[in-house]
Amino acid sequence: MKFSASEIVRTPKVQAFTLIEVAIASAILAIALMSILLITSTGIHTARILDRVHVDASSAAAMLSLTNQLQDGSSDRDDLGDVHPDYSGSHEVNLVRSNGLFQVDFTVLSSGQPGASDSRMSVLFFKPGLGGGLPRR
Repeated sequence: MKFSASEIVRTPKVQAFTLIEVAIASAILAIALMSILLITSTGIHTARILDRVHVDASSAAAMLSLTNQLQDGSSDRDDLGDVHPDYSGSHEVNLVRSNGLFQVDFTVLSSGQPGASDSRMSVLFFKPGLGGGLPRR
């Protein structure tokens, strides 16, 4: 059986990627994935650094202001509770004026975190009913 030129059907040429094109595309994909991985790991590292809590004396001052228990010359250890277990604090109360103005000196010390600094703070509290002055009329 003979085929004439008009009977031969030409199949279209199949186009595909060459090996060099596939290698270049793979390299670009690898660089992009490594960049995303680097950005993600840097973000996680930064979040861990920011997660470290530094407690200053204002936390102890806030707790004492809520209790409303001030006595001249008293000195107590502050329990910062379950919120800040690695910190301990103390405060000393002094009557400044007889009208109920107290100065409270707070100290918060870090016991478990390396590189954490101690914090000291003086706060004035006005508790008119607790002063040693004359009773109000």
